[in-house]
Amino acid sequence: MSSTLRQIPPAIWVLGFVSLLMDVSSELIHSLLPAFLVGSLGASATVLGFIEGAAESLALIVKIFSGALSDYLGRRKLLAVLGYGLGAVSKPLFALAGSAGMVLAARLIDRTGKGIRGAPRDALVADIVPPHLRGASFGLRQALDTVGAFLGPLLAIVLMLLLADNFRHVFWFAVIPAFLAVALLLFGVREPEHLKTGNGANPIKLANLKRLSAEYWWVVAFGAVFTLARFSEAFLVLRAMQGGLAIAWVPVVFVAMNAVYALTAYPFGKLADSMRHTTLLKYGLVLLVAADLVLAASDHLGFVFAGVALWGLHLAMTQGLLAAMVAGAAPADLRGTAYGFFNLFSGAAMLAASVVAGELWDRLGPTLTFYGGGVFAVLALGILLLRDSRTT
Repeated sequence: MSSTLRQIPPAIWVLGFVSLLMDVSSELIHSLLPAFLVGSLGASATVLGFIEGAAESLALIVKIFSGALSDYLGRRKLLAVLGYGLGAVSKPLFALAGSAGMVLAARLIDRTGKGIRGAPRDALVADIVPPHLRGASFGLRQALDTVGAFLGPLLAIVLMLLLADNFRHVFWFAVIPAFLAVALLLFGVREPEHLKTGNGANPIKLANLKRLSAEYWWVVAFGAVFTLARFSEAFLVLRAMQGGLAIAWVPVVFVAMNAVYALTAYPFGKLADSMRHTTLLKYGLVLLVAADLVLAASDHLGFVFAGVALWGLHLAMTQGLLAAMVAGAAPADLRGTAYGFFNLFSGAAMLAASVVAGELWDRLGPTLTFYGGGVFAVLALGILLLRDSRTT
């Protein structure tokens, strides 16, 4: 084990395994949901895009309130437990869903839980670790999270083969790891005592918002533009289905993406502690453009999985990095609020991106959908290049 890994506090490892278990549960369902909605419930790509965009954006938007509340109370763990608990109780609803509307309700409850836990958990990571380990710690937690996102779809494939493609029976298995995650967080993580007093004031009042620097607001704005280029990964599944991937094997799309993500998130996180952040972001955007071009080129499964691998690589390079950038640009007592605003703007962008992607898919086809994503990625890359030219 490297010296850097040995220095990372045990609580970060526990938080990583909590994320791993919940992602096994969530991705077991999520990897099958596009096929379930479109194939079993007869939903269109536009409906799929709306459900995914609404669910993911709600998770991001809710973070602003949970993050601010965690700053006010000084209780990050309490809100994290509540959020993971909501995620766990939503899982049986997917197995019971008989319509796209009920799937939407289940997704909204699940993602509300994600929104409640996300900002306090990220702020807790930043509270626990020293600045020189911040990138590595976020990368490690993200890597363990993504191992779960890899194992969930893999388990989905096995269960679909064993249970004769019965979506509902498979969805029931997701309940187990979800409740194990809640138990591990409840009993395995101790919040730092000196941070339990709270800041005693409304974190989102004007005086406090003025304490958030111009650098922080730049990260927020850039994160939103970046998210416009990253519509829901559900469209990767649809592309693979177009290429003839059998229903039982649909989750392999997420297995491939998250295998790449999990293997490279920690190394890129560690690299972020010693490399200029905007340089890594540029490389990540180049990878996203490449993924879009490959996915637009053909629905042959060779092209699809090459695009999926590039997509996973760009996620590993950029997602933990953006979280570390927020932590570095915000005051310690406003970190929860800072993550909340970051995710509010990213959430709105995610909803817009996924709905537009669904409309493009239904009206103009998948090729132009992926080209559209590539255009926004090039726009984000242009913003970075322009910023660098003004600061050098």
